[in-house]
Amino acid sequence: MRRACLPLLAATLPLLLPMDTVHAQQAPRGFEAAWDAVVRDYADRLEREGIVGSSLAFYQDGQELAFETRGFADVESGRAVDRETIYHWASITKTFTSIALMQLRDRGLLDLDDPILDYVPELRAVHGPIERVTLRHLMSHSAGFRSGTWPWGGDQPWHPYEPTEWSQLVAMFPYTELEFEPGSRWQYSNPGIIFLGRVIETLTGEDYETYMEKNVLRPLGMRSAYFDRTPYHLLAHRSNNYFIEAGTRTANGVDFDTGITVSNGGLNAPIPDMARYLAFLVGAAPDATAEAVLARSSLEEMWREQIRIGEEDGIEQAMGLGYFLPSFQGHGYVGHTGSQLGFLSFFYLDPATGAATIAVFNTDGRGAEPRAHTRQVLQEVRADLFGRIFPLFREDGQARR
Repeated sequence: MRRACLPLLAATLPLLLPMDTVHAQQAPRGFEAAWDAVVRDYADRLEREGIVGSSLAFYQDGQELAFETRGFADVESGRAVDRETIYHWASITKTFTSIALMQLRDRGLLDLDDPILDYVPELRAVHGPIERVTLRHLMSHSAGFRSGTWPWGGDQPWHPYEPTEWSQLVAMFPYTELEFEPGSRWQYSNPGIIFLGRVIETLTGEDYETYMEKNVLRPLGMRSAYFDRTPYHLLAHRSNNYFIEAGTRTANGVDFDTGITVSNGGLNAPIPDMARYLAFLVGAAPDATAEAVLARSSLEEMWREQIRIGEEDGIEQAMGLGYFLPSFQGHGYVGHTGSQLGFLSFFYLDPATGAATIAVFNTDGRGAEPRAHTRQVLQEVRADLFGRIFPLFREDGQARR
C-alpha cells in the first residue's frame, strides 16, 4: 500500500471545482444562497481534514437540485471524483435488504413476527431466549445480538476483515449470546442483518446478490449498481478508499469482497443510481417501477417507529424497519448511514416534501491527531442540511400533507 503525507493532498483539493451548479428554477426560495453556504462549509471541512474525495447532492421529487464533487476517486492515478464515480455504500445496503424482506412478506412467504428460528434453525445454538427473536426484531435492531460481525476487534494481522462463508458464522453460534431481552431496547447489530440475508436465500432459493439484482436493482434502473467485486467494465469508475492514521494516508484498494456479510454492507453504486433509489423512496419513481419493487403502503410501514434510540449528535433517533427515523427541531426524517473501510455515507429524506439528500466520503480518519475526523465532518454536513436546507421546502409551502 502506498502512503503519502497529508499536506500534499490538502494542497490539491481547492483546485477541483464543483461539477454542477444549483438548478435554481426548480428550488424553493432561498435555496441557492443556503446551498452555497452549505457547500462552502462542506469544502472547507474536506480540505481541513484532508479528505481525499467526496460527493454531495440534493433532490426534490426525484429531480436533481444540486450536485457537488470534490477531490479524487484515486490519488495515485490522479483520477478526480465525477458523476460516474462508484462508491461503496456499506450499511445503507441494510435498507435494500429490508425492502427485500417486505417484498417476501407482501407475497405471503413470511410474517414479520415469525421467529427467526423458522428460517435459520442453526441459531438455536445461541445462548439466551433466541426462540423469541423475530424478523421484526432483526429489522429494527432490537433482537439482542452484538454489534460486530466478529467477536473481536480486528486488531491483529490474522483477524479476517469479514467472514467469507456461512459456516464461519454458524461455528460462532454456540459462543454467541443475546445481550438483552428481544424487543426491550435498541442495539445496532450487523449479524442480525446477515441472518435476514439468509432468510432471503432460504425462501427464494437464490443467492442474495442474484435475488437483489432481479427484484430491486434492475426494476429501479440502477444499471451501474452491484454487490462486492466490481465488473471489469466499471473498474475505471471505482473509487479507492483511504485511512488516515497519525497524519499518514493509506490506500485500501479499489475493490474488496464483503463475503457472507453482503446483505449487511455489500452495495456499490454511483450517485445517479442512488438518486433513482431516493426517487423511489419519496414516491417519484414511475408507477410501474414502484409497483415492481414495493407497494407504497409497505414502504411507509417501514417508516413507522419500532423502538426508540434516544438522542445522538443532537438529533432524536428512533428505528423503523431497516431505516433510521431522526427528528430535528420537531420534524421527522427517514434515512441511514454507512461506514466500512474508508467509506462513510448517509442519505436522508423528508417524506412530507419529497426533499432528499445524499453524501459520501472515501476517507476515514483513524488517528487522534490532527486530521480526518471524517465522522465529525459527516455529522456537521448533516446538521447543515437539516438546519439550512430541508426547512426551506416546508417554509415554501411544498409539504404534501
